[in-house]
Amino acid sequence: MSGVYARRIARLSALTASAALLATASLLTAPGAQASPPAPVSAATARSYLAAMTATPEGSSDGYSRAKFPHWITQSGTCNTREVVLKRDGTNVVTDSSCAATSGSWYSEYDGATWTAAADLDIDHVVPLAEAWRSGASAWTTAQRQAFANDLTRPQLIAVTDNVNQAKGDKDPAEWLPSRTAYRCTYARMWVDVKHYYNLKVDSAEKSALQNVLNGC
Repeated sequence: MSGVYARRIARLSALTASAALLATASLLTAPGAQASPPAPVSAATARSYLAAMTATPEGSSDGYSRAKFPHWITQSGTCNTREVVLKRDGTNVVTDSSCAATSGSWYSEYDGATWTAAADLDIDHVVPLAEAWRSGASAWTTAQRQAFANDLTRPQLIAVTDNVNQAKGDKDPAEWLPSRTAYRCTYARMWVDVKHYYNLKVDSAEKSALQNVLNGC
């Protein structure tokens, strides 16, 4: 009887050791905390969404101004949308009592640059505000435009190198894509995801450029 008991103890010890090894392995291979926008729809879903969008000539910029898309609004406490995105997209971000980032590291997905000063980063609207205006947002209420300009739920906001964001301006994917080609598939998925959700139009050149990227995903 004592021999059976000893064998059971040995088996239990082996199982415990095995479980501990598996737990350690899972900790080593587990993904780190999210440091990016919310994941966009899959390439297959993006292709489906895009196929259902009728190419429509772009509208006018008449009447457009950034002031018609109020941002950056307070999200919680002293933190506005820009500060929330900087915290989300960075690594080891430290903020002061006013929620401003005082240190941290940020990897810009568009160009592959890494920055350690928040001042070197812009928060890009993946679908630019002026592009949204020409694609249907001109008919929205100010409250709807504010929600679009501060949307943390969709993949619409991302921290990137400031001069890269400025070079992008209000261009659509027929006119501008990230120089880091490894991110273009994700960018196209983000763009289509946002336009689909907000029921914004696409023009023919934009649709063709998005199809070309998504077909290679």
